[in-house]
Amino acid sequence: MTPHAEPRGPSPAFPYALIDRVLEVEAGVRAVGTKLVSANEPYFAGHFPGAPVLPGVLVCEALVQLGAHLAEDAEELRLVAVDRARFRRPVLPGDALRLEVTRRAPGSPWQLRGVVSVGTALVAEVDFAAAVPAGPRIHPTAAVARGAELDQGVTVGPYAVVGRQVRIAAGCRIGAHAVIDGWTTLGAGTRVFSFASVGSIPQDLKYRGEPSTLELGAANIVREFVSINPGTAAGGMATRTGKGCLFMVNAHVGHDCRLGDHVIVSPGAALGGHVTVEDHAIIGGLVGVHQFVRIGESALCAAGAMVSMDVPPYCVAAGDRARLHGLNAVGLRRRGFTPATLATLKRAYRMLFQASGARRDAVARTREALGHVREVAHLLDFVVASQRGVCR
Repeated sequence: MTPHAEPRGPSPAFPYALIDRVLEVEAGVRAVGTKLVSANEPYFAGHFPGAPVLPGVLVCEALVQLGAHLAEDAEELRLVAVDRARFRRPVLPGDALRLEVTRRAPGSPWQLRGVVSVGTALVAEVDFAAAVPAGPRIHPTAAVARGAELDQGVTVGPYAVVGRQVRIAAGCRIGAHAVIDGWTTLGAGTRVFSFASVGSIPQDLKYRGEPSTLELGAANIVREFVSINPGTAAGGMATRTGKGCLFMVNAHVGHDCRLGDHVIVSPGAALGGHVTVEDHAIIGGLVGVHQFVRIGESALCAAGAMVSMDVPPYCVAAGDRARLHGLNAVGLRRRGFTPATLATLKRAYRMLFQASGARRDAVARTREALGHVREVAHLLDFVVASQRGVCR
């Protein structure tokens, strides 16, 4: 249960905000709030002239607005049905209402029970159902250009900017002051946090305004002050990421990059243009990756590394002009690699990178001895395909 010393913003329910203060929230379970009923509130005018009372339907709406705070992001709810309502006494100007909402059952729509009281006197008991609105929820201060496409369940926060060519899939959440621009597509469930810049024009002097694209897969997380640029004509016109990637604060992804699934780009890391990053790779804090470099599957670029050559799959690269430092054994274990597979990869690593002689001969010997193992085959194919060469 979380006490709130300051008021929390009420749900953006039209036309009235009927909760003055949220006192307690137990996420998904219970919420308590207050409402001070003032005589000059607009719904009293003309309602029972000479004997103003707060209409029962507005008591129900106040409970719905409070119920929205059961969700951690205080999303809006809409009243679907009133199953049972008992009003014990009228609500008059000057009353200080205490409202409590509890969730009766899981599922959608939400099944809720509301209790309203003034001091020790019970005012109302209401069992009702409420649901999250199907369409997008856009804060009144956000700027969403005509032509932008927002799917169901999209939330756009205060002062965010969404350009006219943007396509945002279901369940995405755009934080306050974030900018989504250009021919950008966000996959379902993606979260963009405050002050991120997604889809702004590439930082490339050769860019001439071509309609290049940025495509983020599902369930990406883009944290504060991250910048991700679209592609250019020189790089296939597209920057793409897979699903489940995490871009931590102040990270940068340059134009024409290709990222796989579940990639992590740590704070302050920067990927130059045309960089390829395979699945489950981790780019450590303050890492710089040179243009056209490839980072292999489950590779780890250690914090502060300056990576100017390809990093093979499953390996660790560290240092200024990064060099290889063995396998990313911890990361591979976390992914569920078996001890037998790890032992085989270690043997392949020694044969490839620690044996004397030419690299092509080492590749041939390793393929003959261990090439039947899928992970080793991928490692060998990556090394053979390298255009820049792999880290030493």
